[in-house]
Amino acid sequence: MFTGIITDVGKVAAVERRNDVNKITIDSRYDAASIAIGASIACAGVCLTVISIDPQPNGRTFFDVEAAPETLALTEVGNWQAGETINLERALKLGDELGGHMVSGHVDGLATIVNREDLGETTRFVFEAPRSLARFIATKGSVALDGTSLTVNWVEGNQFSVLLIPHTLSPDVTTWGARKIGDRVHLEVDQMARYVARLTEAA
Repeated sequence: MFTGIITDVGKVAAVERRNDVNKITIDSRYDAASIAIGASIACAGVCLTVISIDPQPNGRTFFDVEAAPETLALTEVGNWQAGETINLERALKLGDELGGHMVSGHVDGLATIVNREDLGETTRFVFEAPRSLARFIATKGSVALDGTSLTVNWVEGNQFSVLLIPHTLSPDVTTWGARKIGDRVHLEVDQMARYVARLTEAA
């Protein structure tokens, strides 16, 4: 489980295609000694398993993950190339502060940025969500976008908006400052909304 609070901005160092699986090497600021083989790390919101760790002389850490066919088909992971920056979050530990909301790292679909409005210090993004997922998105509710826990400002049909503060837009904190109209991002809806919808259907 994750919280949607980004703890590093990593960079894709290499991508290797092996039959129907992509092995992805990610350059991070994480301490190699703190990462275990088999650990889960949310990479742009996608929960991936660490299969190898390579400490670097400069104090950074390379770690490898593998993306299976379903992940490659349903997310943007299959389009990642060397040099791409991605939001990273380590798995939640018991006792950690829950600063965002409960995020599973299981991406529901892709949302497309249809508008970006820079408002001085803040930036408003408007997204188009798949119709099947839009019903789970509510005003003042939470969504995870590329692994970032964000609050929904408004919802109109299949579109919704979020407002990002300067801290979140910083390139040292997340990848959001470089996002533009037309980009597709990983969308995970709030799990609570799923349960409420299911209970309503059952009733």
